[in-house]
Amino acid sequence: MGLQAAQDRAQAAGFHLLHSHDARGRSRSQIDDRNWQVCSQAPAAGTALNGQPVTLGVVKFGEACP
Repeated sequence: MGLQAAQDRAQAAGFHLLHSHDARGRSRSQIDDRNWQVCSQAPAAGTALNGQPVTLGVVKFGEACP
């Protein structure tokens, strides 16, 4: 799923503390969310958040997830 769509879905479900990071470890900023796809999510779906953020590991579209 694309980063923008994932953020939209999370916010619609009531999750507003969202972070994303370059899953390839290149420290690239996600300036245009529509150019990135989600590879991982922490905590896993269905896990209680207890105040912690949802963190999404992302790569640019066209790149393989690590």
